[in-house]
Formats: sequence, structure tokens, C-alpha cells
Amino acid sequence: MLDQSRDVSMATDIEEIAADYDRVALVFQGGGALGAYQAGVYEALVERGVEPNWLSGVSIGAVNAAIIAGNPPGQRVERLREFWELISDRKIWLYTPDGDIFRAWRNQWSSLITTMMGQPGFFVPRQINPWFQLRGAEGSTSFYDTSLLRETLLRLVDFDRLNNDDVFFSVGAVNVQTGNFLYFDNHRDTILPEHVMASGALPPAFPAVKIDGEYYWDGGIVSNTPLLYLLSQKEQLSTLAFQVDLFSANGALPRDMRDVMARQKDIIYSSRTRFTTDTYRRNHDFRLRVAKSLSKVPAHLLDEEDRALLAEVSQIPPVNIAHLIYQQKVYEGDAKDFEFSRTSMLEHWRSGYDDTRRTLSRPDWLRKPAQGHGVIVHDLHRDFDR
Repeated sequence: MLDQSRDVSMATDIEEIAADYDRVALVFQGGGALGAYQAGVYEALVERGVEPNWLSGVSIGAVNAAIIAGNPPGQRVERLREFWELISDRKIWLYTPDGDIFRAWRNQWSSLITTMMGQPGFFVPRQINPWFQLRGAEGSTSFYDTSLLRETLLRLVDFDRLNNDDVFFSVGAVNVQTGNFLYFDNHRDTILPEHVMASGALPPAFPAVKIDGEYYWDGGIVSNTPLLYLLSQKEQLSTLAFQVDLFSANGALPRDMRDVMARQKDIIYSSRTRFTTDTYRRNHDFRLRVAKSLSKVPAHLLDEEDRALLAEVSQIPPVNIAHLIYQQKVYEGDAKDFEFSRTSMLEHWRSGYDDTRRTLSRPDWLRKPAQGHGVIVHDLHRDFDR
């Protein structure tokens, strides 16, 4: 049993630490069925009194972020649970024997059922396969119809609340014709279900979504993490960011073709996150060194441009990034992101919850760095293993 007095004390401590930052951000990567992990992360945070004021997502991360931003704080976990229970509401096996081999078979069967039948409240197969439709026909460019997702979003998300600017909200998508990646955010745009759906319109499974005469696909095609959008904001705000990824850059050596395909997917979708974090940290630290160097130059030797640069870099706020990454189970393969069984959903949710509790058990990681310390990054699994 948990020590309730210790739990309350830790909650108060973490809540005070988070309140010390100007911005508390949740940054959600894409990853289909693995997205229940992000819901578990959010549940653990709010139990400790941490309520984000900045939400950004790509693909399934955009859906989770929309549900959070589009509901009052007291109803957010409930709405997340309603969404994940809805789309995993299909019984696969009445009973699964113990052992990884049986679970692997069950998961393969579950992903096959998803391929053939879609998922409740999410997507259904086209009645006519797109390969047999006329060029330019409505269903000729995707295997599934996502109209169900729009209905689900309208039921679970209050878009008036989402657009009222109390919480900054953004989702990433890519323009099909130009190939340009962009973000829709509620400070510039009136967010509708289509913006969220566009962020998750992964081809060739899902159709492109039309917004203001342009067509958009899943932002994960270009960048599966919205972290860069957070870090590139012009506002000079101290930031505590929980970067929640669903694919791990680290993994075991593949032993069969299923392992190879799963490992390939992990590397493709995780590499940009690591690159973005490392690049920003290097740039941030370089700017701090510039500020330190310019501050040693006598004022009369600085021209107007030098003084403006010194003023800019001297005000760089501290950024603390807690990096949580879903760790694949031994029986999960390359279909883990479209294996939507209730059992797997609950496992993913619990993993996110437990990983976040472990992170919050180290409040020293989350305290705001002193001015001039640059970017601090804590990788949950790497740091705990050291």
C-alpha cells in the first residue's frame, strides 16, 4: 500500500516546483495505439497537482492534447479514459494463456483485426479498396474512412473551450502539395476537429484533410515531435517540459524479421526527437557562451548591434525537459502502434502512469535551473539506470 502522507507531501512539493515556471508544457509524439501511454502520463501529473498550460501534439498526440485542452481540469482524465475505452472496445480473445509467445500471437491477431475492421469511434475500411477506385474518387487515396474520429472529437472535445486561449494548444501537420510542415495553434487559428484530424492523417491508411483549400497529412511524416515548436517561441519564458515519446531510440538487436521491422519503426520515429533536443541544447548553450563573452567586453567597445545581442542572450530563460519514452514489451512487434486491444491499452496507460510517478519521485530533477544554466534534459530511463 502507498504511504498516503508521503504521497501528499510529494504532491505539494511537485506542485510548488511546477508553479515556479512560467510555462509547464506537455509535448506528445505520434504513435497510434501507444498513445494511451500519454494519457497515463497526464493522469500521474495531475495527481501531483501539475496542470500544463501549454499542450502540443502530433498524430495521436494531437488527439490526446485536444481532449485535455478541450475539457475542464476535473474532467480531463475521465474524457481521456472514455476515448481510449471507446477505440479499444473490441474483445479479441476470451482468455490469453500466460507466456510471451501466447501474448505475441494474441497481439498479432488483434492488429490483423484492426487492419480488416478498423477501430470503434476511430476509422473503418473503405467499402471499395482504393486500388479499385477511379482516379480522383473520394476514397481513392486512403484505405480507411476517419469520419468516426470527427464524431468522437466533437463529442469529447469542447472546441470553444480549446480556443479560449487559457491553455496554449498546437498540432503539427504537413501540406500534401508543398511538403511544408506547419503548426496550427489556438493563438493564430480557430481550431476545429479537422486540424486535429489533419495532424493524424497518416497516409496511405488515412485520407488527407482539407483546411482552407489546402490538404494536410500527419505531421509525423516530417517530424514526429512538436518539441521544436515549443522551444522556438519568441516569448522569454522559463519552461518545464514533459516530452512524451512513444518510440525509443535505444533497443535490442533484432533476432527475426518482426524485430527488424519494429526496430526500423522505432529508429525512424525517435531519431528526430533526439536530434531536436540535442540541437536546441547546443544552440542554447552557445548563446549563453556568447552572452558571457560579450559581458567581458568594455561597454564603449560594443556597437549598437552588439548591445542588442547581449541584451537578447542575457535574458535566455532556463528550460528543463523531462523526457519520458515508452519501452516496448518483449511480445510487441512492428504492429504495436495499430494493436488497439483493451489489454494493451491498459498496459500502455499504466506504463505512462508508472514512469511519470518515477520521474516525479526525483523533484531535484524538476527544479528550475538557475539563470544561465541553459537547457537541462533528463531522460527517464537513462538517468534512472545510472
